[in-house]
Amino acid sequence: AAGNTVVLKPSELPVHTSKAMAKIINDSFDPHYFTVVEGGVPETTALLNEKFDKIFFTGSVSVGKIVYQAAARHLTPVTLELGGKSPAIVTENCNMAISVKRLIWAKYLNAGQTCIAPDYVFVHEKVKDQFLELAKKEIKESEFSFSNGNYVQIINNRNMSRLIDLIEPSKVYWGGNYHTENRLIEPTIMTDISFSDKVMQEEIFGPILPVLTYQNIDTIIAEIKSRPKPLACYVFTNDHHIKTKILNELSFGGGGINDAIMHITNSNMAFGGVGESGIGAYHGEAGFKIFTHYKSILDKPSWFEPTLKYHPHTDNKLKWIKRLMGLCVA
Repeated sequence: AAGNTVVLKPSELPVHTSKAMAKIINDSFDPHYFTVVEGGVPETTALLNEKFDKIFFTGSVSVGKIVYQAAARHLTPVTLELGGKSPAIVTENCNMAISVKRLIWAKYLNAGQTCIAPDYVFVHEKVKDQFLELAKKEIKESEFSFSNGNYVQIINNRNMSRLIDLIEPSKVYWGGNYHTENRLIEPTIMTDISFSDKVMQEEIFGPILPVLTYQNIDTIIAEIKSRPKPLACYVFTNDHHIKTKILNELSFGGGGINDAIMHITNSNMAFGGVGESGIGAYHGEAGFKIFTHYKSILDKPSWFEPTLKYHPHTDNKLKWIKRLMGLCVA
């Protein structure tokens, strides 16, 4: 963007994707302008010791802090797109069938391994049973099945073990099964969840959906505000007052009303986090701007040189300066 040279360091976790990306880019571009560096922590550490004009990082909050600290040594500006526990809120007066369909798709897309997936959902207690029944039906009718060759694996064994550890069998409403060898976890819904449960202590980043209930919208707004600011927030409602209240009172990166994840598809809207979920925003014009430094330049002709700014500073000069300043303000 904006004519910069680029050093790209892909994640080392999707090994084959990283190799394919490196081959395509390194075969297509002069390495003086665009090059790919593969590797893990040592390579990343070496890159962070270099002095760049800009660092853009997408990843976890913990690694984002490391990148930020490294950038600070050189006063390098950063854009950090991090993560967090992005909530969804389902009110009693939404279009429940459409809301569940969109929410379930957004949650289990790529087996929940997207940074803006709904991490957990608050459902009004009056419609909890309806929500759960429709969610179960939607999962059963969708292609979320181990027998489906397109079913997405968990990225690696470490994350597979981490996700399995979050599943409490006694709180599983639907799903909960997994194939360790193939790194597959069935779309799982957990109920009777509180913020003290293990599944609520970290970003899930997997196909597990905790369902919490609420009675009063002010209660859950206070609950969300007491926690790190999320990358996204989604509210499913037909109540204009609730829409406005949530947008006005909650701080989060971005989100949607009566949909989830889809805000990222609009390149005209900047995308990014706030607070613990990130610094800065990109996509479209915003993406161009974050990779651009705007230099303010005055190109002044030499054929005319007023004497007002030079010594001696007489009363007459001061009078003219005030007049000119008045014209500028006007």
